[in-house]
Amino acid sequence: MLDLKRRDFLKASAVFAGAAASGGFVCVEIASAAAIEVPTIDKLTVRVLVDGAFDSFSRPQKVNGVAVEVGRSSDFSRPFHAQWGLSLLLDTQRGADARTILLDFGHTPEALMTNMDLQGIDPSKISALILSHGHNDHWGGLIGFLDKKRDALPAELTLYCGGEDNFCKRYAGASPGPFTDRGVLDRRAIAAHRVKLVLAQTPTVIEKQAFTTGQIKRSGIEKVLPNTMVEFAVKDGLGCDMSHFTAAELQGKIMPDEHVHEHATCFNVKDRGLVVISSCGHVGIVNSVRQAQEVSGVQKVHAIMGGFHLGPAPNDYLHAVVAEIKKLQPDAVVPMHCSGANFTQAVREQMPDKLVLATIGSRIIFGA
Repeated sequence: MLDLKRRDFLKASAVFAGAAASGGFVCVEIASAAAIEVPTIDKLTVRVLVDGAFDSFSRPQKVNGVAVEVGRSSDFSRPFHAQWGLSLLLDTQRGADARTILLDFGHTPEALMTNMDLQGIDPSKISALILSHGHNDHWGGLIGFLDKKRDALPAELTLYCGGEDNFCKRYAGASPGPFTDRGVLDRRAIAAHRVKLVLAQTPTVIEKQAFTTGQIKRSGIEKVLPNTMVEFAVKDGLGCDMSHFTAAELQGKIMPDEHVHEHATCFNVKDRGLVVISSCGHVGIVNSVRQAQEVSGVQKVHAIMGGFHLGPAPNDYLHAVVAEIKKLQPDAVVPMHCSGANFTQAVREQMPDKLVLATIGSRIIFGA
């Protein structure tokens, strides 16, 4: 398995530190490799800010202790902005302590900010940011959001990423090309907005209420389905330095994307168990859940939600993965984004009492 060593990243950080210095601020941390103490929270509310659809006919649901409230635009003349991408607002409660975390940022800042405004979201309540992986339909809205809303956000703000791989340049297409540019996240712009960057390659507690899986172990039947190509290089101050990789990669060869540092965002809800949010699940949704179980020591899975990247899955592989999900015995499965209509149908066939549907504006409530 590919592994980014601390000394390798520190070499890479020197590449962008000078460029970021023009913004007057640069702060990068590597998450500690020490074991974490996973917090238990009383309540989690997930609000869907950006996804691919809004269903005007959706109705409230309650499935095995998971409640879904339907959200509508606050302005009848302005509909929600649907797009290929994902952004979720995570509100948590632990005793009297409440926190708000923004997970992923959709494809464009216009969609993110429009839907936040129409749902009455106050940016000043956001206490931390998380990026799941390096695809532009998850980070595309970030810099524009910071351009417009940074002054409303807390003065000390941290963005948690899964690792250096999140900053690699990506392309659509298959080798040997031609490729379509999928962009690269500019960490110089993050630094210029006075946002601290933490590379959470190992499990990390966030805001004393959430935790991330760290780099996800790959086992069982799951595989990375074809998606994008990736370039391990730094060009003009942008990109990623994965200098411990192969000679071919060092030469800038564009490789099939394995999402080395994709991570999942998780919660341990009191008396319910784990809620595992896999924004795209390229490395496998079952792998992600098993990693959360190992990190937390909690075996009970309350809910699995997010994008599972099974839309392009062959039928036999899809049903095999759904069978593995069933073995995890979740109370609820909440597919979003790239999970695919085929996945939703397979869950409806194999676990009809577990399926929870949500679209833009939905509020999914776990716990008291």
